[in-house]
Amino acid sequence: MTDSLSRTWSKRLASLRPGPATVLLPEGDDPRVRRAATQLLEHGVRPLLIGPWRADLPRALECRSVYECETSEVADRLDAIAARKKWTGDRRRAASTDPLLLAAASVGVGEADAAVAGAIHASGDVIRAALTGIGLTAGNSLLSSCFLMRLPTGRLVAFGDCAVVPEPDVAGLTEIAIGTAGTFRALAAEEPAVAMLSFSTSGSADHASVRTVRDATTAIRGREPDLRVDGELQFDAAFAPAVGASKAPGSRVAGHANVFVFPNLAAGNIGYKIAERIGGAAAYGPILQGLRAPMNDLSRGCSAEDVVNVALISALQASVRAQVAAVS
Repeated sequence: MTDSLSRTWSKRLASLRPGPATVLLPEGDDPRVRRAATQLLEHGVRPLLIGPWRADLPRALECRSVYECETSEVADRLDAIAARKKWTGDRRRAASTDPLLLAAASVGVGEADAAVAGAIHASGDVIRAALTGIGLTAGNSLLSSCFLMRLPTGRLVAFGDCAVVPEPDVAGLTEIAIGTAGTFRALAAEEPAVAMLSFSTSGSADHASVRTVRDATTAIRGREPDLRVDGELQFDAAFAPAVGASKAPGSRVAGHANVFVFPNLAAGNIGYKIAERIGGAAAYGPILQGLRAPMNDLSRGCSAEDVVNVALISALQASVRAQVAAVS
């Protein structure tokens, strides 16, 4: 059974759009994915499965054979990709039966709002398909990720990047922070307060990695002047109000951060796993950032509930993006 956060997300989805979001599940022959698809119907999501047709699935689900998924729009997109990448004829024919690439291309042409995969495919395969079939947003040269963390108190925070970018430079940290702030706003329905993490707080130490964090903080303020961001901050100064008041007096973020940007992948990956395994937090993700439309990854050890949650996250990302585009 899905949890209370899933129900909260489905209510937000209903308030954001008049009809259900379409989420493409290209691993439709996996039993966890099929169970999740049935549950998603109850959450106002229209799941579209790619895989061998299954007679055991509810009639309400829309399922297609992988060999029947290449609509004219998807075919045109794959042909354009093949020309750009100089694929051979055999490679182009293989693309027509690649469920990940078909899913990504379908999202790329707007046939579905989002895609979710990774139950039986490696993360690298999912990411490559997303970059090929969907591509990055205009002006963005980096795909990154974050985890939404639900603490034992029920509080939601975001950790980025914990899964994709090993050693981000100033530009990379800037993109990660802005992307993670946007993901947090979409999923938590709260305004982000971004802490740029380091082993130093407000000049307490100096090192090349500290300077990278400081420079990224300056760059973020230049690009997003309304975003609450501060750095460099140690985690305790960012998280604990008393420590924040002592170490960074006057900061609008210290002690009250809800988005935590780690200086590199090692720190982020270790940090979210400590929060999960020792701190008892629930981790949702990795949530991919920087794509023109959402496609998110699953762990190969995922449960049906994990598939439901990631599909709801993906549907929310697409719906919030559509709402922002309609207003602007």
